Amino acid sequence: MRIVVKVGSNVLTRKDGKPNVTNMSALVDQIAYLHDKGHEIVLVSSGAVACGRGAIKSVRQLDSVASRQLFSSIGQIRLINLYNDLFGQYGIVVGQVLTQKENFASRTSYLNQRGCMMTMIENRVIPIVNENDTASLTELMFTDNDELSGLIATMLDADMLVILSNIDGIYTGSPDDTASKLIERVAPGEDLSRYVVASKSGFGRGGMGTKCGIASKVSEEGVAVIIACGDRRDVLVDLIEYPDSVPHTLFEPSDKPLSTIKRWIAHSGSFAKGIVRVNEQAADILRSDRAVSLLPIGVTSVDGEWEEGDIVSVEAPDGSVIAVGRASMDSEAAAKSIGRHGQRPLIHYDYLYLES
Repeated sequence: MRIVVKVGSNVLTRKDGKPNVTNMSALVDQIAYLHDKGHEIVLVSSGAVACGRGAIKSVRQLDSVASRQLFSSIGQIRLINLYNDLFGQYGIVVGQVLTQKENFASRTSYLNQRGCMMTMIENRVIPIVNENDTASLTELMFTDNDELSGLIATMLDADMLVILSNIDGIYTGSPDDTASKLIERVAPGEDLSRYVVASKSGFGRGGMGTKCGIASKVSEEGVAVIIACGDRRDVLVDLIEYPDSVPHTLFEPSDKPLSTIKRWIAHSGSFAKGIVRVNEQAADILRSDRAVSLLPIGVTSVDGEWEEGDIVSVEAPDGSVIAVGRASMDSEAAAKSIGRHGQRPLIHYDYLYLES
């Protein structure tokens, strides 16, 4: 089984911001055990900024971007060295993968990352992935490592994504409310928005709303997603071998997994170079269960400039985004073909992802 494990800052760091070596060691013990059993593990690890924050006090007041760059540059070294030492005790080789959101915008860069990490997996090297905070632009940063882990899981055709947080999963209300109940299973496409409490962890950028959104999207793409508490003893091993023994929320995978290229497109909405607006009839056809392409006859207008192969978003008459896709023609050709019969698809079905 190929498993992507995302572990949050609150699991990896103490309240004072220093690395929680006890928790890190326990996590490594479990991953080493699963690795020995033949599972392919990819670790998406938060904690670099928190580790750096606990190591230094800046000489002057820094804005949020500068402080993140400073702390991550220091903390990433501390974090990866700890992992290297801990995994080395089991004779396991690890490799560091630092990435940025814009690396997922280009299909070429996306496949290059995928090829690199697949080579590591094939050679029994455990990739340890984190965002390159020192180089990422603020407006192009991941929401948090939950978003990154979802991208990695779908990119690598993982069987499962495990998100280890500081609570047991998704509750029907606030986890602190004794009347709230843990939601154990979530069907593909099930709406949980009425349950999710908008709160953030102490060190992380995202909250349970982000986790829920990412889990829902990734599960609809065919990857099982589990949210569980990373502080529980042997939680990772138990989730894989004795899932009924540990509380968690499972987002069940769709029985119609997307192709690799559609998985890339599904997460590329923020990189759209333009907008294609369609009429109501075209919008209804796209929303149906039929496997259809977007033809110019249903297009009413286009905005933006793009080249053939770029990502564009598709909007209904009311302005809602109903799909994203890879354009088969540039913006100039698309504008000339608006409303015309007998034209090739502006977006072929194989390169079109419908938003739920």
